[in-house]
Amino acid sequence: MLAPFSAAAQTYPETRRGDVVETIHGEVIADPYRWLENDVREDAEVAAWVAAQNGVSAAYLAALPGRAAIKARLEALWDYPRFGVPVVRGGQMFALRNSGLQKQAALFVDERVLIDPNGWAEDGATALAEWAPSFDGRYLLYGVQEGGSDWRELRVRDVATGQDLPDRVKWVKFSGLAWDREGAGFYYSRFEEPADGAAFQAANLGQSVHYHRLGSDQAEDRLVFSTPERPTWNNVAEVSEDGRWLVITSSEGTDERYQISIADLEAGEAPRTLIAGLEHGWSLAGSLGQTLYLVTNKGAPRYRLVAMDAVSGVMTEIVGEGEDTLTGAALIGNRLVVETLADARSRVWLHELDGRRVGEVPLPGIGSASGFAASRDGVSYFGFSSFATPGSVWRFEAASNAVELVRGPEVNFSPDDYVVRQIFFASKDGTRVPMFVSHLKSLDLSRPHPALLYGYGGFNVSLPPAFSPSRLAWMAMGGIFVQANIRGGGEYGAAWHDGGRRGAKQNVFDDFIAAAETLITEGFSSAEQLAIQGGSNGGLLVGAVVNQRPELFAAALPAVGVMDMLRFDRFTAGRYWRDDYGDPADTKDFRVLRGYSPLHNIKAGTAYPAILVTTADTDDRVVPGHSFKYAAALQAADLGPKPQLIRIETRAGHGSGKPTDKLIEEVADLWAFAAHFTGLAVESGGLEGYEGEAGALETE
Repeated sequence: MLAPFSAAAQTYPETRRGDVVETIHGEVIADPYRWLENDVREDAEVAAWVAAQNGVSAAYLAALPGRAAIKARLEALWDYPRFGVPVVRGGQMFALRNSGLQKQAALFVDERVLIDPNGWAEDGATALAEWAPSFDGRYLLYGVQEGGSDWRELRVRDVATGQDLPDRVKWVKFSGLAWDREGAGFYYSRFEEPADGAAFQAANLGQSVHYHRLGSDQAEDRLVFSTPERPTWNNVAEVSEDGRWLVITSSEGTDERYQISIADLEAGEAPRTLIAGLEHGWSLAGSLGQTLYLVTNKGAPRYRLVAMDAVSGVMTEIVGEGEDTLTGAALIGNRLVVETLADARSRVWLHELDGRRVGEVPLPGIGSASGFAASRDGVSYFGFSSFATPGSVWRFEAASNAVELVRGPEVNFSPDDYVVRQIFFASKDGTRVPMFVSHLKSLDLSRPHPALLYGYGGFNVSLPPAFSPSRLAWMAMGGIFVQANIRGGGEYGAAWHDGGRRGAKQNVFDDFIAAAETLITEGFSSAEQLAIQGGSNGGLLVGAVVNQRPELFAAALPAVGVMDMLRFDRFTAGRYWRDDYGDPADTKDFRVLRGYSPLHNIKAGTAYPAILVTTADTDDRVVPGHSFKYAAALQAADLGPKPQLIRIETRAGHGSGKPTDKLIEEVADLWAFAAHFTGLAVESGGLEGYEGEAGALETE
């Protein structure tokens, strides 16, 4: 029997309480763990605290019953070949592949390995990030990501020889990679070099677009576009599929409110403003001559597709707003592919250039399709997956509206053994909210079962069905996996997003709580069997609902969460999030933020669920200080006998670039922890050798 945890018994490592107290908007706010905001790489006391916390957590997690069996199951489910959606340039096909348990995916050109990052670092934490072949396929521009950081170093590889050119471009973050038509150079976005020791915490300001000519030093790169009078603006460049138009998207936060500047590269034009002001969202779907095809929310909360003359700026509607949310579009040959979400599931339509609908693109089932990209030859590729359906790659031909399987998964389980249903529930204010419920078909639903409820609820991010080996492992053990499409996301357009941000943020928590209550009242699970999970903004979600309804959950798994809502905008990319959260400097916004901030609303003296906080030392998106302070505050409060632990990964960031073995170790800890406190029995069966194709997703 694992021993109970308590602050009084000094089960947790000791955490020094500082004396920081501030008066903010007339309210006295104590911040005793402010010192834990310091960079673990620079501050010895923070490093010692991290080591002590990891020591306690590692010992506890290693002793959990069934962890070894869970890890073995995860390795078996992860061990299948995986393929990315290919990009074709110069008659060559570029695509990522992972043979199964490789730490990082390798990039192939046709059947030849072009870049294999698995030899870059012993721990596998140096990753291949974004990449883009030149139009003629001669060169590959790619980013190197160290330890999960958002920073990138750009390099160029000669595709024929497999050797890198001497070019190195640094201090790149949140950038597009855009070649010129001739392959002589590329456009990218960068920030100024941070001060010593500040790279992982300082606010990111002054992003500018530069052009790098191959063979030159970065110091010689030409400044193409900047907004020094507006240092909070981001400026990101792309080049149209025909190579003619440079399109620069300027933004200030996370809202889809952009200014668009363009340059006719054939004419040698300097960038000029095409769409002024940060008022609406615009994304390029393709170009034909001087006509740009753009997806926009101007006059259409669920988005529409328009054509705009790049010279005059005259706009014509091509595909109007519909009942489903338009999430993307691509000009493929002389037809337009329009991607939509219908109750969080993908539907894709084919249109003529004048907007006439040709028909629905025949997807292989009900799930998530992604990757359609503009192409001049009328062919594109896309990926498809669902909760129990691993990703497959398909070829699409616009002229015939036909799809063809290119790469299908070969897996050691039967997708037909699982069922996914979509159900709807009423939130606190009566709003109808969908969620997906997935489990083994053989599960006896006449009684409740351990369940894992996942949510995000922010930044206009939609959660369609998608495959994950970790979630499948939870279901294979007899657990129920549930994904709630709560407000704050983009499933139903701008109104759904607006209904869960700033002053309406409580709706997100109410929706998630209502999802949990529905699982209980409908008999899927019980409060003693229910775990919740979310990452980043979803980590905030988990922290907030645990404070508001601690009795409703058996276990909570907040990952890389935004936990201090009074100081989130002080670090790296945090200032962007004011669009969704509000501004702590504003009195009205402060009252809202103070009311739900996970760090500031812990209910000492109340029995809490078991909590396993996870973060990483190199997370420069949501700095780990959020989780450090939150964990310290949890451990200092009297929250009952269940543990409140923190697991801190080393040489890892917000999630991207994490090697496979680290992912498996982390999920093994998470699932062992959640299984223990929800009563999920861990067995080793259920992985008899099976190789088959994916089954269809069932709904109701």
